[in-house]
Amino acid sequence: MVANPENSALAGVRVLDLSRVLAGPWATQVLGDLGAEVIKIERPGAGDDTRGWGPPFLKTESGDQTDAAYFLCANRNKKSVALDIAAPEGQALVKRLAATSHIVVENFKTGGLKKYGLDYESLKADNPALVYCSITGFGHDGPYAQRAGYDYLIQAMGGLMSITGQPDGAPGAEPMKVGVAVADLFTGMYAVTGVLAALRHAERTGVGQHLDLALFDCQAAMLANQAMNYFIGGQAPGRLGNAHPNIAPYQVFAAKDGHIVIAVGNERQFKAFCEVLGAPEIAGEADYATNEARVRNRDALTPRLSPLISAWETAKLMAALEAAGVPYGPINTIDEVFESELAAARGLSVDMTRPAEGAARYLASPLKLSETPVRNDAPPPPLGADTEDVLKTALGLSAEDIASLGAKGVI
Repeated sequence: MVANPENSALAGVRVLDLSRVLAGPWATQVLGDLGAEVIKIERPGAGDDTRGWGPPFLKTESGDQTDAAYFLCANRNKKSVALDIAAPEGQALVKRLAATSHIVVENFKTGGLKKYGLDYESLKADNPALVYCSITGFGHDGPYAQRAGYDYLIQAMGGLMSITGQPDGAPGAEPMKVGVAVADLFTGMYAVTGVLAALRHAERTGVGQHLDLALFDCQAAMLANQAMNYFIGGQAPGRLGNAHPNIAPYQVFAAKDGHIVIAVGNERQFKAFCEVLGAPEIAGEADYATNEARVRNRDALTPRLSPLISAWETAKLMAALEAAGVPYGPINTIDEVFESELAAARGLSVDMTRPAEGAARYLASPLKLSETPVRNDAPPPPLGADTEDVLKTALGLSAEDIASLGAKGVI
């Protein structure tokens, strides 16, 4: 059973999690990190789709596969209740849980829960203060409301792939997706923000509300400066590879023994950068004296900088840039990230134990709160691990009631 520490920011808040895959589970995981009690409803015998999205899989000591790493990334600090919402008895139990919850998060297709009586309008009748967050691909209204939405499609349709990848004419030029499901992840984070705002409103007024979160909307919103570049400049941005549309030099360069990111953000830094490279005269040229000039003349600037950088060994160049106060960064692999001194100091991973598999390494929450620290003590639960406990403690069901539900296949 997952505890709900009293010193957590969201202690006493119950979240009914009807979501699966990534955007919804990411949102409810953050709420769980902050101390909410998160009850995750899953299909009996199957569970969240991502439990099977591997390899790799977590394994028992005898070598049997259990849950996929994908599931494990987004479901810490939750209770798993295996419950068939297609069965009338299952629907009744979910309604009772919703009546005692502060927040519901779901990511069914538009109208998908209405047939079960688990939509917002149905549930708010018994719980007017309920904050009900729906996550879909394209929202609950508009021309695409009935379409399913997947992160990859949203990255394409939402403009992100059009600005990601090598420019036309360069080797390997084609639109590219980002290496993690950023549309899902950003939507999850937007959902947390909206849910907490709605929860504050409900606490003040006693009135809940429905949040309509769409992956497409969130993907479009996170275009940020690139969207504004279009609005103000009147031209759709294109792919620039590793270069930045508004800053230069702000890109990857090849050193003698590897690659390095240079992130010059102002004139002082550019002057110091040129001095490190032994070419201070470049910073004094009118074509490169300001960021605006460097962006407009990047096609001439990059070929002048590249051979100077390629003469350096990466470690020596980073040391020189550090001393000069020029922003830079190595391009770390994922293992290098988590084995680094920095990751250890910041506590970015944590060992947690599940009974069947023993101790394993998991992602930790990056949130650092001085008075209400986040939780990093409850690994993602095995399917149905908390079914009996939740039905007993939250709904007051007897052992006989639970046995009957099990016999019917409801749980």
